[in-house]
Amino acid sequence: MTGATIDNRSQWPLRPWLLGIALGLTGLLIWLVGNGQGMERLDPWRAAVIGFLFFGSIAAVLSVERINWPEPLVFAGIAGLVMAGLAWRAAMGGDAYADPQYGFFAGVVATLLALPLFQAGFHRTRFGAPYPAIHEAAWTDALALAGALAFTGAAWLVIALLAALFHLLKLDFLRDLMKQDWFGWTWSGAAFGAALGVLRNETAILATLQRVAMVVLSILAVPLAAGLALFLVAMVVSGPAVLWQATRSATPVLLLCAAGAWLLANAIIRDSDEAASASPILRVAAMVLALTVLPLTVFAAVSMGTRVAQHGLSPERIWGLVAIAAACAYGFAWLVAILRGWKGGAWHARLRQANLHLTLLVCALALILALPIFDFGAVSTRNQLARLESGRVTPAQFDYAALRWDFGPAGKRALADLAKSKNVLIAGEAKRTLAMKSRYPFDDQKFAGRTQVWPQGATAPATLLAAIRDASLCTGDSLCRIYLQPDRAAAVVFNDSCARPGWTAQDAADPAVKCSIAPNVLRLADGKWGATGETVEPSMTQDEERRSLARERAALDAGSVRIAPASLMQVYIGDEPVGQPFDPAKTVKPPLEGRATRR
Repeated sequence: MTGATIDNRSQWPLRPWLLGIALGLTGLLIWLVGNGQGMERLDPWRAAVIGFLFFGSIAAVLSVERINWPEPLVFAGIAGLVMAGLAWRAAMGGDAYADPQYGFFAGVVATLLALPLFQAGFHRTRFGAPYPAIHEAAWTDALALAGALAFTGAAWLVIALLAALFHLLKLDFLRDLMKQDWFGWTWSGAAFGAALGVLRNETAILATLQRVAMVVLSILAVPLAAGLALFLVAMVVSGPAVLWQATRSATPVLLLCAAGAWLLANAIIRDSDEAASASPILRVAAMVLALTVLPLTVFAAVSMGTRVAQHGLSPERIWGLVAIAAACAYGFAWLVAILRGWKGGAWHARLRQANLHLTLLVCALALILALPIFDFGAVSTRNQLARLESGRVTPAQFDYAALRWDFGPAGKRALADLAKSKNVLIAGEAKRTLAMKSRYPFDDQKFAGRTQVWPQGATAPATLLAAIRDASLCTGDSLCRIYLQPDRAAAVVFNDSCARPGWTAQDAADPAVKCSIAPNVLRLADGKWGATGETVEPSMTQDEERRSLARERAALDAGSVRIAPASLMQVYIGDEPVGQPFDPAKTVKPPLEGRATRR
């Protein structure tokens, strides 16, 4: 199948009506199967059926033709079954699998890549499938879906306008209809299908839109190429150390820049030498963008590697490493393509060939990883246990909650084994984590009753203790620190989970340790104690946080906590202000969830 074949597809006057009816019924079926439940609360079998209906129908309406419908329906059925299985697995949640949502997303990627390959006839011609056909099929699908979404929004605006018009006559049947979930699914599906049918009949318009999109994106390539080249030169001069100090943001930013370079370079080279931009400036920009993909992805890999070295493996980080490996493969393949095609000026063609091979590779890899073949939870569990056994992390630094909630069955089994450890601290933390009913059960834990009051020798009023207890300001086996202020009409209360039994002073001041100090300010008004607001810690680097925490721990143990003017009022630990200023005149009931934590 060639690009010309795609442009000359026969018109199908009934296509908009058939697709509108088909997707309208699909939307209604999805609502019926969903039974009004939110997507996050679906039963596994419901999620599987919805996954089959949604992805199978989208694949069908994008590929089915009047004179060639059996093969597209078979492909749509296979795609629907694959996504149904992945949706069922995702709905099972972390109790059965470590990373079901990432597997589902990998399945979506595999389906999106497989669709244009199927439309271009790859299942028949294999590597003989012409690149222009695949390129055009991908862009046609993207533009058709975008246009159909825009039309769906317009369809809702029209029916909202009609509802407002009939409301003038005190006829609210349309308003009432719009409030029904079943109607929303049916109307959206019908509008989307009808619009998709119209656009698929107008391939000439889509081809024009594709050329316009390529031209617009090509213009953006010049400033991006200049900016990325300048960035890489600055990296060579100043060194990449600044990236490793910001590993949480460096990796996604670098990958987004690499993806942008890949997209804009493809917008210039297009699907053939004849269609490629003839502008020398744009051709140079395309080469610069192509050459920047590899260094950007390598820097992203090193940034992620730094984070893995600090915190070990987790299913989420392994998926990130897989994505980075795929991006590095694109960068390396493009570099080789340019070097091989440099002399003969054939690097455009070699980039296109590399795109085809890498698309097949990524599609196959995504499908394999989406299936329950590899257990990233077990891999992560072994890595984290090795870090604990080797002493790279202390028992207090170890993330027991990750084993319980993120690593699947392997993590739970390992946590049960840790609960039998001869190390008292490890066994205690493991048992406490196994007893947790939710990932962040701050308010579900009954307070164990460990309380310290400052100034030393002072006694906290019974009404203050009752207010702390009623608001669950102190929970679990944390140390409840109460700092009465000189006027005895205000108090600062810390739910100090960093002072649990068996923890050292070094553990309590280590940013890597999972604990919090959750400060709250209470004032006495009309004989009742109430919270005036909560403090929120400012962001800082890990070294700054470690030094700050060490100073905080020393001041907390010395009883040096006071309230002093800071425009309004401010909590001080030692001589350092903590959190945000608050208005003492505004007394509010403290929330039971989401209190500010130290880390």
